[in-house]
Amino acid sequence: MSSKVSEKNASAQQTLDILYEMSQLLGTQLNKETLATCVGLIESGVNPDALAAVIQELRLEGAAQANTHAMGQPH
Repeated sequence: MSSKVSEKNASAQQTLDILYEMSQLLGTQLNKETLATCVGLIESGVNPDALAAVIQELRLEGAAQANTHAMGQPH
């Protein structure tokens, strides 16, 4: 692997590490893999506000399903 590619990979990893630390401080509850996926989507042109809205909606649906299962009701 060339030196420039190695430097680019190291820089990308460092950036992801910093973004992850920031997301932890902000309480986003995103793991590194999910955060990396989100960053990739945004870099590909996905609207960050729309992505955030989708994540929030998925969390709400997941919580609703968890509550339904906890109460013993079929989904």
